[in-house]
Amino acid sequence: MRKIKNVGVIGAGLMGHALTLVHAIGGCQIKMQDISSTQLSIGMGLIENALDTLILAEVASEKDRAKILGRIQTVEKLEEAVMDADLVVEAVVENVEVKTTIFGEIDKAADLDVIIASNTSNLDIFPLVPERRLKKCLIAHWYTPPYIIDLVDLAAGPKTDPALLNVMEDFYLTIGKKPVLFEKFISGYVANRLQAAMGLEITKLLDEGWATPSAIDDSVKYGLALRMALMGSLMKADFTGLDMMQRGMANRTYDPPIPKGNSPTLDELIKSGRGGVMSGAGYFDYGDLTASELFKNRDIGLLRLKREVAQIEGKYPLGKKT
Repeated sequence: MRKIKNVGVIGAGLMGHALTLVHAIGGCQIKMQDISSTQLSIGMGLIENALDTLILAEVASEKDRAKILGRIQTVEKLEEAVMDADLVVEAVVENVEVKTTIFGEIDKAADLDVIIASNTSNLDIFPLVPERRLKKCLIAHWYTPPYIIDLVDLAAGPKTDPALLNVMEDFYLTIGKKPVLFEKFISGYVANRLQAAMGLEITKLLDEGWATPSAIDDSVKYGLALRMALMGSLMKADFTGLDMMQRGMANRTYDPPIPKGNSPTLDELIKSGRGGVMSGAGYFDYGDLTASELFKNRDIGLLRLKREVAQIEGKYPLGKKT
């Protein structure tokens, strides 16, 4: 398989612009495509803002700013984005019809040996991909913001060349990411499935009045997250003692919530205009801080936390993982 140098990113939205930045920082030449010139302009603005945050946090260098941005070209025509690409990253809306159309257009315009990577969160995209492309197609699913969060789920389809997973694993390791490999597609992968399970319990606690948003987030931040940032979940269990885990299962004191498909608490927040950071309030109020200030502060905080965890792991190792 040819070396990945040229990357076409399809979609300039929330994930498309961010994945453009990931690959540009990694040294690739990028063509970011969107049918909307307005979205392309917005996407480039978001890329510049994100890169400036990385520079402010001393993760990227000011002297490399122009070089990184110079690797990015915006185009409106899909065929222009993919015709000389070694890797095509599909980052469009989670809609079967839209993705089917996009894969068809990629098939018409791209080289036969191009690698196609879909950023889908939960769709089995392989039935949507033209037959002759399946050998070089896989899922590469990222977490926002991917220029900070290093996890990338690499999932093969039933006809994916097994060697492709290793090629993509090596590629993303080279640019500093943390790939997790799946020999076949599983909806939600690992992180999203765990997050979904936690979300069900959180929703139940809120809807039934057992806990406030502050109590829930404090429990996560100061109880779970601090230890998990260093150890993960199963190593944390090792430190606690697996016999305690076994006894907890045997006691059967926990009944997981049954998915209902909605949350009265969430529905009321949205109805009242509290849609999250972009609207100034959600589960919490964000005062006079603008959305851009909040996202910038979040990103700098994540970058500092990530750096500290990496230094701690190096200085205070906890043994080998299998």
